[in-house]
Parts: sequence; C-alpha cells; structure tokens
Amino acid sequence: MCGIAGVMNHDPSRPVDPETLIAMAAIQSHRGPDKAGWKTIEDRGVGFGQARLAIIDLDPDRAQQPFISRDGEYAVIHNGEFYDYKYLRADLTSRGYQFFSKCDSELVLHLTDRLGLEAALPHLRGEFAFALYQRSADRLTLVRDRFGVKPLYWTLTPEGLVFGSEIKVLFAHPAVKRRFSSQGLYHQLMQLMVPGTTAFEGIYAVEPGQMVTFERRDGRLQVRKQKYWDLNFPHLGERGKSLPDEAYIEQLRHHFVEAIQLRLEADVPVACYLSGGIDSCSIMGVAAACQQSPVKAFTIGFDDRDYDETAIAKEMAEAVNADQDILTIDGEQLYENFSRTIWHTERSIYNTFTVAKLLMSEYVHNAGYKVVVTGEGSDELFAGYPQLRLDYILHGMDNAPPEEKADLQAWLQESNSLFKGNLLAEKTINDRALTDIVGFTPSCLQSWLSAASLVPNLLHPEHRTATKDYSPGAAIAQTLDRKQLENRHPLDKAQYIWIKTQFESQVLGWAGDRVDMANSLEARPAFLDHPLVEFAVTLPIEMRLRGRQDKYILREMMRPLLPKALYERQKFAFMAPPSHTDLEKQKAMRGLADNYLSSQAIADSGLLDNAGVKKVLQRHGDEDTPVSERVQLDAVINHLLSVQMMHEHFVASDVPKSARDRAVELGWL
Repeated sequence: MCGIAGVMNHDPSRPVDPETLIAMAAIQSHRGPDKAGWKTIEDRGVGFGQARLAIIDLDPDRAQQPFISRDGEYAVIHNGEFYDYKYLRADLTSRGYQFFSKCDSELVLHLTDRLGLEAALPHLRGEFAFALYQRSADRLTLVRDRFGVKPLYWTLTPEGLVFGSEIKVLFAHPAVKRRFSSQGLYHQLMQLMVPGTTAFEGIYAVEPGQMVTFERRDGRLQVRKQKYWDLNFPHLGERGKSLPDEAYIEQLRHHFVEAIQLRLEADVPVACYLSGGIDSCSIMGVAAACQQSPVKAFTIGFDDRDYDETAIAKEMAEAVNADQDILTIDGEQLYENFSRTIWHTERSIYNTFTVAKLLMSEYVHNAGYKVVVTGEGSDELFAGYPQLRLDYILHGMDNAPPEEKADLQAWLQESNSLFKGNLLAEKTINDRALTDIVGFTPSCLQSWLSAASLVPNLLHPEHRTATKDYSPGAAIAQTLDRKQLENRHPLDKAQYIWIKTQFESQVLGWAGDRVDMANSLEARPAFLDHPLVEFAVTLPIEMRLRGRQDKYILREMMRPLLPKALYERQKFAFMAPPSHTDLEKQKAMRGLADNYLSSQAIADSGLLDNAGVKKVLQRHGDEDTPVSERVQLDAVINHLLSVQMMHEHFVASDVPKSARDRAVELGWL
C-alpha cells in the first residue's frame, strides 16, 4: 500500500526531473510515510515515484518500488493489495520467474510477461491502482481495480502525462495547471459527480475496471480507454429456477469466509471497523473466528442518540469477545477538522461523517495499526439502501396490489424520516436523459439532482454563464453503458447505477480511501472480493429483499452469530448529526461560514455568488424552514464550504513549492 506518482513525456529524449518525482511522492507521504522510492528510464522520458506504507514484505530496501524487470522490458509502480499473491508467486516461480522481493506488487511484472496485461488482470484479486510501462511497445498503461477502491488520476500537460494517487500529486508538478472547471464546480455544489471527472480542469480519474493507455504517435501521447471488467447482472429470464434459500446461503458463506481470510493476510496487525450495522458486525464475527487472539475493533460514537450506534456495536463486540475501542466525537471536533478533511478528499462532502472517519483513522493509526477490514459493498450487493428499495417498490413490483406497494412505500419513508432530503428526495425527479437509458430516474440520484436547481444561483456569474444550458443528469447518462442496463430487472438497474456513480466517488472515495489513507491506514472491504461479487449479482430478488427485510441473505447467513436486536434491525445509514440538529453544531458551522463564506472570501476565490450564498445561509438558519429542506441545505452549505477550502488548498496555494518543502522536511530531498 502506498501513494504512487509518475511522468511520461511526449518527447522521449526529454529527461524526467527526479526531484519533481520525489516532491510528488512527498506531498502524499500520509499515504506512505515509511520510505520514498523513484526511478527514471532516461532514454524514454518516463519516471515513477512512490511513498511506501509497508504492509507486505517489511524489508525497507528489498520491497521498495518502482520495480523494473531484469530484462528492462517492464516497469511498474503499484498501490494496493493483491490477494492470492503467495499462490501466484509460487506458480510463477515454478515456471522459472525470479522475484526480487516478497512484495505482492512484483507480481504484475512477471504475470504480464507470461500472459500479457489484459490476460493477467483476471488473476489479480484485490484493491489496486498501478502504472505499467512496456519498453518494446513504448506504452504506459494506468489500471484501476474493479470498483475503484484505490484512486488514480491523470492529466496531460504540454510536456506530457502526469499521474498519481491523489490530485495534489499532479498539482505538485509545475507543469500542471490548477483551476476549477465550470462543470466540475457545478457538480461539487450538488454532490453528484460525472464518473471519470474531477472538480478541476483537465484532471481525470481512471474509472473502476478501466485501463487508460498512453502511446507515442508523431511526437504526442495518444490516449486510449478500455473497460476490462464490469458488473454483469443477468438479463431478465436468465437467472433460471430459484434454488432453496440454503443453497444460496452456503455459496455466499464460502465466498464470504474466504474473502475475510484473504484480507487478514499481512505482515502487520490487522483490525476491524465496527459500527452498529450488520455488515461490519458480520465481518467482525468471522474475523474473530479466523484469528487465534481477540480481534481489535474500532467504533465511532456521536454525541446525538439519534445517530449513535455504539450500544449495538458493543453488544456485537461482546458476543465475539472482541477487544473494542470507542471514539466518541462531538460537533465541535467535526467542524474543527473540516478543512483538514477537504485537503484529503479533494472534493466536496455533504455530511461531516467524513470528518468523523478521518478522526477515527487517526485514532486507529495512533493505536499502532496499519490495516483494517471494513464492510463497504454489502449495501450495494444486497440492496441495503432505502433508495434501492424505493426503486424496487416503484418499478419492480408490477404484480403486487397497489395497496401493498403504497403500504411499503409509506413504511419506507417513515422508517427513514431522519434522512429525508438527503438519501431520499423530498420530491420525485424525472430526468429525461437518465430515464431514457435506465427506464426511470434512479432514486439514489434524485436527492442530489433536486439540489441541482439551487446551483445556478450559487455560482459566480462567469461559471453560471458557462453552465447555462448544462444538464448534470445528461452528463452522467452519457457515461453509462446502455448494454449493461438493457433487459435487466429494475432493482438490478438501481444497484448498478449506484455502484457506477455514488459508490465509487462517495463511499469508497471521500468516505473511504481518502480519509483512511490520510492517516496511513489501509482499508480492506471484504464484500468487494470479486468472486463474491460475481456470485452476488446472480442472486434472485427475494434473496436480497424479502418482506420488510433488506439484505435478506446476509441476515440469514449470519443469524446464528448476530445479536437478536441486530438481526431484526433495518439499515441505518452511517451519518453524523447535521448542523441544524443542535445549537453548538450550528455555532461551529457558522464559525466556518464567517471565514470561508464571507463576502471577501467569496470575492477572492471567484467561484460563488455572494447573494446566493447569503440566501442559503439565511434560509438554513430560519427555524420555520421545514426539517427536510434544512437537511438538504445543510448539505449545500457543506458543499459551499468545501469548494472554498479546495480553492485555498489547491489553487491559491503554491502546491509545487509545498511539495518540495515537504520532501526536504522528510529528508527525501
């Protein structure tokens, strides 16, 4: 696990500056504080850099990246983990391949040499982002894991390609321009991102399951994108006759236990995140059985009973004899650490639970851990979110009596009233472009699409003019693969859309890797083991949703181990209390607004409209404003704060200088 960086110049004779590579590594030293590494291929204008977090093969010299094959044909720089690496290494060794190290990253060199890159990818099991340069083809390929657990960004400058694990890594290169795009800013203010894009002009994300290849043609780098993996929900009628429940449960049990066993493999201690949800509790239960000693569990608590899950997490920890630590966080801490969090997320956040996650990862790091197993992915695979169930009720229950559908919808709205205006939209939105490709506008996008109506009045006039006829729904629809949606069940479609949009950018991004690795902590989501996922998409609807139970198959599989209260509990979204919920949080939020959303600050950044911002703040503070609207406005204010902080961190600041200063401070330069 680490942070990676690299350069490929248009002109192969143009040398790569080693000090720039080191500075690009240094600015992400939080991802890898253990050691820096770099190498250049002088006659090819290629250079790689790394900030290493040592987890597999702790030898500081032997496992230091980048790796270059003995014949010089391949060079690789890799972030993440390949599970099954011991088997693959043994297999390759038996075929005559010689390894420099015991590090899993080196697999890419030899597996690619044997099979070719495309044929090697199906063998790579885990979370990863890497760059591979092939000398004979004069080709550099960026590859990101199937779900986008690990981040990877790139841009083209007049000099060539610059890439890295975080956007700030690119900004550490002097040739990379640092400015917001109008459309990127628009999406920052409504939360929902267009896959593959960022807030910044010319800065792109490698998408999940994607390869981006750069080859020199006529003195310029040519870019080619290729999808190597996707979620393949069965077509209607392809699932065949349903099996007995126990048959599905046993298949899931096999995949689930194997996924957790693999993710407990490390040369350092491994802990677990534990909330009050069935996902992390299931992982904790199996992990405790896999380990000889008690598993260490870390839980976040809040000072608001409506949002606090520590009681049920304690019950689970006691049931499996886990050693549990609870970090209780108050509203003041959330807003004190807001700006620091945005430096790591590099995009807007709608709720301060992201800040809570950053504080938790810091706590876990200080307790001496580098790795945690986490529960992300369960809601995506087994339809745990209320938005997914709502689409099932509205579009997937054609044969149900109207009164049954109305009863379920009323129950769903009532049981998720805390999140109305956030997870569930206040009013139904029908986006023409999304409805055209999906068949309906997915509920998981509707609350953020409804916020889009507020955006134009919040934009600086220049950005407002530039986005006058812009349709965020159409922009997102253009990135979706129609073939993956045609002739699928509505629930499958809803799950697919969530996974391709919010899951990657939100759950795995600013609420996952970015705030975990902010404190040198590798998070391993066991539910995203791709053999498990490829089984899960074949499940019949009734194994996901049955009656009023969500994630039915997971509940039934873990029923003997889970406390009764947890087994019966419906999905509760992990979220921090919004600022409007008490006076202290409102005061803390207003303190940030006085600084970042003052008339002068707004004028200096040139991003926002002062009058529009003041109107939102006034409306949010009015106690007569409906609660669901205040929930939505709380998110909008967090977005406004976020973009102002992003401007301060990445546009107004001299990032290349800060990166070099950091390298000097670390002793890397």
